[in-house]
Amino acid sequence: MLFRNDDLAAIADGRTTAAIRRWRRPTVRAGGTLVTQVGVLAIESVDRITDATLTDDAAVAAGWPSAAAALDAPLLRRDGDLFLIRFHVQGEDPRIALRDDTNLSDDELADVLLRIERMDRRATHGAWTRRVLELIRDHPAVRAGDLADQMGRERLAFKTDVRKLKGLGLTESLGVGYRLSPRGEVVLEALGP
Repeated sequence: MLFRNDDLAAIADGRTTAAIRRWRRPTVRAGGTLVTQVGVLAIESVDRITDATLTDDAAVAAGWPSAAAALDAPLLRRDGDLFLIRFHVQGEDPRIALRDDTNLSDDELADVLLRIERMDRRATHGAWTRRVLELIRDHPAVRAGDLADQMGRERLAFKTDVRKLKGLGLTESLGVGYRLSPRGEVVLEALGP
């Protein structure tokens, strides 16, 4: 489940405690968590609702002025069932501390390198991790679409790969583009030439 930057700011300050999505099947589940740029969200409930049962209170909790305004949004006019997802901020994004941790033990570094090797091995488009890390290091704050073009990749697939590296604490999302984290610099150096 993705959120726009405006939504993330409202989640961080507690104004938004719900989301409304139209899905064929939910992408989150009650009792689960979701890591976002503003912290870890604890998913309290995921309820299938109808257009008629969406209340103004629920819409306001999701950042809309009313149920009618929410249902008029293009995002909610597509096919699929309507879901109301309730959540709260559970804690900080663990990737923040991870990306600043450059004091990796030999075992920790070996684990990260093994994970990177597995990502490369499983990729249908060939080994990509080193190239993406180098590209982000050499071109910080450049739009994802421009970086994807440089690699001859589709933008969404490229962004998915960058999120995998972000999950290891190796990259950081910026307002536009990315940058290599301090941990990412250590790992890229360990990858060697």
